[in-house]
Amino acid sequence: MTLAKAITAGLDKILESEAHSVIIGEDIGKLGGVYRITEGLQEKHGAHRVIDSPLGEAGIVGSCVGMALRGHRPMAEIQFDGFVFPAFSQITTQLAKMRTRSEGRIDMPVVIRIPYGGGIGSIEHHSESPEALFVHTAGLRVITPSNANDAYWMIQQAAACQDPVIYLEPKRRYWLKGEVDTETPALDAFKAQVVRPGEDATIVAYGPLVPVALAAADAALEDGRSIEVIDLRSLSPIDFDTITESVQKTGRLILTHEAPTFGGLGGEIAARVTERAFLSLEAPVIRVGGFHMPYPISKVESQYLPDIDKLLEALDRSFAY
Repeated sequence: MTLAKAITAGLDKILESEAHSVIIGEDIGKLGGVYRITEGLQEKHGAHRVIDSPLGEAGIVGSCVGMALRGHRPMAEIQFDGFVFPAFSQITTQLAKMRTRSEGRIDMPVVIRIPYGGGIGSIEHHSESPEALFVHTAGLRVITPSNANDAYWMIQQAAACQDPVIYLEPKRRYWLKGEVDTETPALDAFKAQVVRPGEDATIVAYGPLVPVALAAADAALEDGRSIEVIDLRSLSPIDFDTITESVQKTGRLILTHEAPTFGGLGGEIAARVTERAFLSLEAPVIRVGGFHMPYPISKVESQYLPDIDKLLEALDRSFAY
């Protein structure tokens, strides 16, 4: 399956198995969504389960909060990453805080699906990576798949969670194909996974950059360097144990994400690893990310996004110590 169709299959499974689940968003019914992720679901499950909403993200998320309070398990689709900000107040002041505000008496089983990241030749509000904003908001879980099998299972695990989950979909990987095992559940959505073992350095990536990290590890092997690659998968909570164990083995850590390095998730991971495994580090932790600027026009986005060459250059800097 493609990663996109794996999400579709996961959503279909949720609607079949959980009678109180609904999907709501702009153009998700008859059209099937901008990326056709919900294609065919309204026809199969009905317009009362796959709901075409008005154009208003704050209303979409606010409706999800209300539905969750009444015992439903809503899943919202935000058309593009940059369109989530009208709903940011609902997400951060209501959705994220309801369980704590009620001292745990109220569950918030809400999933907010957001296509994110660049690499599709589009403009700024269609190519952003706002994950650090959600990760910084206590009360939210944030996950992102990098392959079709994870996409299929992680959306189901998100829907089964009693906490609100931000489910970030790497839009430039929607058409990436992979084997999907629909019988054996994937790893816990809130755990990291070593997707390539190595001995000499660790690269931590997530979502759209996992294939780039794997390609960089292949290229580094030609220089005799064995690179371990970790797919972070869960951005909040972060599986620091898996990362620390890897760094204690390899002694070097490269962190990469499309979002700007300034204030990005890589900084938090670097600080935690330094606290946990300082004596194991043979070089400073190096971050490879976007520049601290609004997302550029499509003609130059390739210069903005981390690529194989940038990761290999970071490895060279690390091994120079």
